[in-house]
Amino acid sequence: MSPIGQLAAITLDAPDPKALAEFYTAVTGWQSLYASEDFAYIGTPDGSSRIGFQRVGHLKQPAWPGDDKQMHLDFSVSDVDEAVERLTAIGATKPEHQPGAGKWVVLIDPAGHPFCVTKMP
Repeated sequence: MSPIGQLAAITLDAPDPKALAEFYTAVTGWQSLYASEDFAYIGTPDGSSRIGFQRVGHLKQPAWPGDDKQMHLDFSVSDVDEAVERLTAIGATKPEHQPGAGKWVVLIDPAGHPFCVTKMP
């Protein structure tokens, strides 16, 4: 079966798209592709991967832990402890509940979205 389409981007809701784009630019090392008051994009230099951020004025943050989250991002890193230290220094928070049994760490981005960091294979 031939594909119908190709994933263009993953877009996260945010009260401040530019600020959240800056956070994830620091996380990924990607570049800013576009930014306005209501929308921002970051991506790889070749354009093969992109994350978008759209303004949502009254964003309801998912509970952690909880059943109301709909998706999250996972990032592989060479050193989980160092990544957690660096990520919390730029605005992520580390919730008390950590279900990964040491295999990954859940963090919360500045807009309230959970994401995970795990050791590279």
